Amino acid sequence: MSRFAIKSGTPKTMGVTHDGEGANFAVFSEHARQIDLCLFSPDGKTEMQRLPLPERTGPVWHGYVSGLPHGTLYGYRAHGLYAPEQGHRFNPNKLLIDPYTHELHGTFTDAPEIYGYDVSSDDLSFSTSDSAAFMPKSVISHPDLFQPALSSLTQPPTSELIYEAHAKGLTKLHPGVAEHLRGTYEGLASDAIIDHLHKIGVSTIELLPVQAFPDDGFLVKKGLRNYWGYNTIGFFAPEPRYFGPEGFTGFRKMVQKFHDNGIRVILDVVYNHTAEGDHRGPTLSFRGLDNASYYRLIGGQPRYYVNDAGTGNTLNMINPHVLRMVTDSLRFWVTQMGVDGFRFDLATTLGRESYGFDPNGGFLDALRQDPVLSQVRLIAEPWDLGPGGYQLGNFPYEFSEWNDTFRDTTRRFWKGDDHSTQELGSKLLGSADMFDRSGRRTWASINFVTSHDGFTLADTCAYNDRHNDPNLEDGRDGHSANYSDNCGIEGPTDDAVILARRGRRARNMLATMFLSQGTPMLLAGDEIGNSQNGNNNAYCQDNASGWINWGRPDRALTDFVARLAAFRRDHPAVRQSHFLHSRTRESDGLPDVIWTDFNGQPLEWRDPALSRLCLIKRPSAETTLTENDRDVVVIGFNRSGKRAQMKLPKAPPGAQWVRQIDTGNPTGHKRTEHDQRSAVIQAASVIAITLEYHEGE
Repeated sequence: MSRFAIKSGTPKTMGVTHDGEGANFAVFSEHARQIDLCLFSPDGKTEMQRLPLPERTGPVWHGYVSGLPHGTLYGYRAHGLYAPEQGHRFNPNKLLIDPYTHELHGTFTDAPEIYGYDVSSDDLSFSTSDSAAFMPKSVISHPDLFQPALSSLTQPPTSELIYEAHAKGLTKLHPGVAEHLRGTYEGLASDAIIDHLHKIGVSTIELLPVQAFPDDGFLVKKGLRNYWGYNTIGFFAPEPRYFGPEGFTGFRKMVQKFHDNGIRVILDVVYNHTAEGDHRGPTLSFRGLDNASYYRLIGGQPRYYVNDAGTGNTLNMINPHVLRMVTDSLRFWVTQMGVDGFRFDLATTLGRESYGFDPNGGFLDALRQDPVLSQVRLIAEPWDLGPGGYQLGNFPYEFSEWNDTFRDTTRRFWKGDDHSTQELGSKLLGSADMFDRSGRRTWASINFVTSHDGFTLADTCAYNDRHNDPNLEDGRDGHSANYSDNCGIEGPTDDAVILARRGRRARNMLATMFLSQGTPMLLAGDEIGNSQNGNNNAYCQDNASGWINWGRPDRALTDFVARLAAFRRDHPAVRQSHFLHSRTRESDGLPDVIWTDFNGQPLEWRDPALSRLCLIKRPSAETTLTENDRDVVVIGFNRSGKRAQMKLPKAPPGAQWVRQIDTGNPTGHKRTEHDQRSAVIQAASVIAITLEYHEGE
């Protein structure tokens, strides 16, 4: 490698910018005394040159190197005070990743050298060993990688079905995906996957974290890996373990192919913490560049980190340069990579100010006013482990929120818990008690019965207890309150009666989700009966137990999910965005929602064991009248162990009641009700009946 000279450059563009003749470097550090740019050989094994960045403008260090080609590998070293008790952990012996890097060369190796202290002592000690051999290198990316992405897709949230999937696990065992593409970004958008998503009505795929992350040291020591990826270190870099034949460009092409097929792409992003852990964690990037600026430290004890995320540290979103880094990252994924939105992990942490959570705080306001980010799908996981961390219903109106109460209530209702019916009533109508304020719509509630974090749907119906021994944490990890029910036997069984009971339970929970107002989210694999063998915390199972098993799919269940999705799409009364409060409609003088018992009488809501209810939904009184105004849906829930007769409203002239959904007869096609005055509903079943008008009416 030639010897290079460095000049001042510019602080305006953070990270590295290649202009065709050389590269400009800019990195934030308010407390460093010196930042060195380290250039490496093409294989990343040898540090060829070390160039101190010559200029500092405010807290941004910068320099320009002429003649430096794209593809060059580099890193930083930061000089400054090493005084953990004062919050500073500078150690120039540690090679640091550029926070703005778009590509990483090589992998992380969990070795004593990557720690800023002597691991045989405590974190107040100082390590003199060089970490470069154990660190990936940042890459000066080719400018052609970053052509502006095509426009994002737009869809009304009320027509959305989100499919939560893992970038590797979705395709690793799929026989219809070419073997060399399984587990890759390209494999995600293979024809087999897209055809499957179209069949079940998916409009949006939500990917578990795909921003660069390492494998945690404690997992590596156990022979495990970080499978889920909730431990980001490179906010601008796609995780390379999912690269296929086309590498970086494979991600962009994956997004584009989804768009070409009418499917939006949302990323699950982790900005609440980083992979550097607590005070005993490694020095990989932010800690070494400026620990006291990038992280929130405990007041009066800056040696230690605020731990609202429960992972050891918390990014300091109050610092404007950290906030800029995060919003720059989000814009990069939208404008350069083409994604359509984000699900923010532990989003309460992102909304915290020095005094606590604030829905009008800096980060949330930054998103809402940004001309790019305000136009994409924004979804919050509305909790964290900090004080006042549970904030369901309290995010700004632009956000949807994961509604864990929908999950728990649906499970408890079908499990038979007392008082759960009363709670279910709210969930069926978009959880208005939580979201009907400040002009919010029903799509604010992300309704799910399972997610990556917990049992799969099949396991919710097959296990009472978590079975997490493969995680090697003595079975203590994962949620203990699962509200699951094994239907008679724990785990696998050949008992036909129990298998039938489990199948109906799964269909009932799916039907409850699809027939509710709000945005439904389906966990990938639930539609084929995928199991994780009772593991409700498969975060470290990068193996067949964590991947979706396509070998024996439940095709009848897949067909049933497809029917539910089509029914929801075709009936706006089910998925409407306005909340329903039994307001009278001007068009026909009828209320937009009616609750009755199976005799057509008002419900006795005070009964703790209430197990039957009828819900009649019409387009909201607030809805502008359209040809869909006469769409009426009657939904019957029978949790009891006995078959029942449910009274139907009188059909208007020229119309008849038609059964569209029946979890007790999942393979049956729609049929006209023989008795237009009532409908039979099987034990432990859900039915959905609609009006169909004769031609010309």
